[in-house]
Amino acid sequence: MRKYLPPTMKQIPVEAKCKFRGEIFDVYQWPQKMFDGTTKTFEMLKRDDTVTTVAVKNDKVVITYQTQPGQDWFYDLPGGRHDNPQEDELMAAQRELKEETGMVFKNWKLVEAKQLFLKIDWVVYTFVAMDFVEEGEQELDAGEKIEVLELTLDELREYAKKPNAKHILPNFLKKVSCLEELRELPALYKY
Repeated sequence: MRKYLPPTMKQIPVEAKCKFRGEIFDVYQWPQKMFDGTTKTFEMLKRDDTVTTVAVKNDKVVITYQTQPGQDWFYDLPGGRHDNPQEDELMAAQRELKEETGMVFKNWKLVEAKQLFLKIDWVVYTFVAMDFVEEGEQELDAGEKIEVLELTLDELREYAKKPNAKHILPNFLKKVSCLEELRELPALYKY
């Protein structure tokens, strides 16, 4: 269940009908009145939201080096799908971080939430996790191979230049010069 939506979020209208259910995307359509009085069929996709985490452990940022079936190895922030309707986005981020890294953190805050495409009802939530608590075993899905790396902020900036570094340096992280500034970023929502 979503607790926070970006202020400019465009959602699928309540009158829309699901025309196709896929493994990742569902297709919704609805009649939309045009300015000239005619009606056209409008369409949007819907998919599970995505959660990612910038976790800071011992003054280093935790990232993953991973592969999935049909993909080459790539660097990414820990995260995944918010696919459990009983979880809010924070719970999903905490679960994904623990599954992929085995790590648990005490303090969390939502620092970014974006709808990447207006025609897709999908939000990418990015959290900052601080105050490391413990580390256990990874709990990887059958389609995941993940190595965990811990990088200084300077090392992270260098890794972000690699062609196989997906999204390890979000825009807000490009603007911070030290981890203390990361700690001071305002939370978008209080969970």
